[in-house]
Amino acid sequence: MIRVAVAALLVCLTFPLPARAESPAPAAPSAPAAPPAPAESPAQAAPPAAAKTGVKRIYYGGSIGLIFGDYTSVSVEPMVGYNFTPKFSAGGRVSYEYVRDHRYTETHSSHNYGFGTFGRYRFIPELYGHAEFAAMNYDLYTASGASTRDWVPFLYLGGGYTQRIAKNVSAYAEILVDVWQDDNSPYQDWAPQYCFGIGVGF
Repeated sequence: MIRVAVAALLVCLTFPLPARAESPAPAAPSAPAAPPAPAESPAQAAPPAAAKTGVKRIYYGGSIGLIFGDYTSVSVEPMVGYNFTPKFSAGGRVSYEYVRDHRYTETHSSHNYGFGTFGRYRFIPELYGHAEFAAMNYDLYTASGASTRDWVPFLYLGGGYTQRIAKNVSAYAEILVDVWQDDNSPYQDWAPQYCFGIGVGF
């Protein structure tokens, strides 16, 4: 900074003097040019947000059914679904049921199994409509006591109510009616089916 100030003062004092015959005095050395300021680095773009994974769209859960007495039934139905939009989802379930029936002279017991595919539509966050095609493989008994296995179809329509009980965990209750009404259905005509379960992510 001092060198720059002295050079400037010399230039101001010698500028108005007339030129002389002798060779002019050497000009004062100019101050070294200040190094160019480093170019500002462009603002770094924020890293792109991580893409949402499909796992966050998946929900799962299921229900357990217990009936005790002359007619004993223990059933398990795990299910998994996928949220295509905030309102519409679809998925599937598998079912297993153990039945022991003491209402007849001879006690009958069987292992039944099946599957279902469903769609759900949320009208509001807590209330949804439910449509499902399901089929169960039953051990069917005739009047003579003989048994045969056969698939029985169901077409359930209804809805449910869900209530959050923890972070990302909800309890739900469904009321469904089988509108297929197959002759081999074990349920009474148009009797509603009640289901209670736990879901994660729905």
